Amino acid sequence: MPKLVDHEERRAHIIDALLRTAADTGLHAVTMRSVAIEAGVSVRLVQYYFDTKEQLLLAALTRLAARMGERIQERVQQRIQERVRDRAGAAGPAASPRDIVEAVLLESVPTDEESRTFHLVYTEYAVLSITDPALAGQSFLSAPNEMEDFLVGQLTAARQAGDTDPCMDARQEAVVLLAVSAGLGLSVLLGQRTADDAVAVLHYHLGRLFPGS
Repeated sequence: MPKLVDHEERRAHIIDALLRTAADTGLHAVTMRSVAIEAGVSVRLVQYYFDTKEQLLLAALTRLAARMGERIQERVQQRIQERVRDRAGAAGPAASPRDIVEAVLLESVPTDEESRTFHLVYTEYAVLSITDPALAGQSFLSAPNEMEDFLVGQLTAARQAGDTDPCMDARQEAVVLLAVSAGLGLSVLLGQRTADDAVAVLHYHLGRLFPGS
């Protein structure tokens, strides 16, 4: 009996090949052929799953964004577990707005190969979309606005709970937080500072924003 093809697994294999290639040579240099070579398959097979390079790029970014969301959740759960250990096994509370804001911001710093790849590919994609009509207008590029709205919600909840300055402007602070985290992430990619230094800066700013937590 012929072996059944797992199409999702094969798609993921091709997407991962694109990400490895983009991390090594830059997104601008990626071609369907270079992805096929990295994946060890034919160009025709790559085109079977993705009609165009743009479709492949969007699929890769969607995969990375989903994984980033999973990593944020993992950070939040780790923070809750740490709090439980600090309380000698007492029942853990729900994640606080600070926990969630911190998890989001820390994922903006490329601290390992996976997060480095995400930030490299996303940054290059955003730049290319400015001049490439095929990439412009993709829904993925609305992610920064969605993240800003999400942080506004968390900061508003923190203000209502008395964890921040009651006069804090949640919208303005969300903009500042995203700008700071994005700048720190880029500085790590460029080798201006280490990931540990960038994380220390984020913790410093969060300590000022949430003085009582």
